[in-house]
Amino acid sequence: MRGLLAGLALAAAALGAQAQPADAPAPDPIGDLIATTLSPIDAPPDWRLRPTLYHSGARGVGTRDSLGCRVSPMRTLAVDPALIPRHTILFIKETVGLTLPDGSLHDGYWYASDTGGAIKGARVDLFTGMNAASMRQFFARGLNAGLVSAVNVGSFAGCPPAT
Repeated sequence: MRGLLAGLALAAAALGAQAQPADAPAPDPIGDLIATTLSPIDAPPDWRLRPTLYHSGARGVGTRDSLGCRVSPMRTLAVDPALIPRHTILFIKETVGLTLPDGSLHDGYWYASDTGGAIKGARVDLFTGMNAASMRQFFARGLNAGLVSAVNVGSFAGCPPAT
């Protein structure tokens, strides 16, 4: 551990030795170094959100999101745009490893492309798929109760990618 800390200190000193403009913020080389090594799974959450689930077989749920894009199972996320802007990509670590419709495993990335009348404040609605059976794995993990950790990892243009 001491070797790691010494290495970080040396790297920080080297980074901090670079010339800075007079009006630049104080350098934070250790913070910068740590930030470049964190993956979304290690990052502190931007939000703790209460998840709900929806599927296209539900009453009143269509096949298009509020952007006019086709909803994508295990990718489309409905948000309150006053809290989380549409076009935001969120990493929700609790969903990593869920089975996607093609049989591969979920990487935790969701796309805020939908809204809903009941989605207000720190709440999200996860689109699970084409029927109620698509929700089973969420229930098995308890993802219909409690809170999930969401990290803002960027934004997307146009429609989110299909599963």
